[in-house]
Amino acid sequence: MIGRDVELVVVDDAKEVAAVVAKRLARAAAEGGNIVLTGGKTPQQAYEQAAKDTPDWSKVALWWGDERCVPPDDENSNYGAAKKSLLDNLEVEPREIHRIQGELGMDEAAAAYERELGDTDLDLLLLGVGPDAHIASLFPNAPTLRQRKRVLAAKPGWEPYVDRVTLSLPTLRGAKEILFIVSGAVKADAARRAFVEEPSDDAPASLVRAAAGRTTAVVDRPAAAGFEG
Repeated sequence: MIGRDVELVVVDDAKEVAAVVAKRLARAAAEGGNIVLTGGKTPQQAYEQAAKDTPDWSKVALWWGDERCVPPDDENSNYGAAKKSLLDNLEVEPREIHRIQGELGMDEAAAAYERELGDTDLDLLLLGVGPDAHIASLFPNAPTLRQRKRVLAAKPGWEPYVDRVTLSLPTLRGAKEILFIVSGAVKADAARRAFVEEPSDDAPASLVRAAAGRTTAVVDRPAAAGFEG
């Protein structure tokens, strides 16, 4: 199914979404390159399966699309979630792990991550979509949508209400392949706005398409309920 500049892959449920994403991740791990991870329950399920399918990630450098300004062992840390679901289950760890140091505070952490990222080319970028159609820590109508640095400090626009660090729209669009991960009926309105309706600052996910590559959204049937009609 083709949405607005995106290939829509509709599957039955969140478990199948995770399986499709895990398969793509396992292939990326074998091929190598720079992979950008996202937070969320369904991605964590995909990470667990991908670690089983391809336990050697030595060809890969890992990055994160955004992070909450909390310590890495905090329950709200995207890095912490990925560590438990992916990194701790690998036999051979990635060649590089680029964690956003959220505990430094949003301004210092953003500056440090921008220096670390430099002009790195991102090969595979995973993105969840919030119920309000936000992506990474880019929220509806936020001033960060108009900023052009590669990495930004961001105020919270969704729970948990803590400061954030996020990749910017130009950085996200620069990835060679973007893979959206969307599951659950609570995401149906957001998915329609992101992938079917015209792009708008009201729905940041609608603004993210690979500028010179492939954009795919793996969506379960409850989340895809708004695509028709």
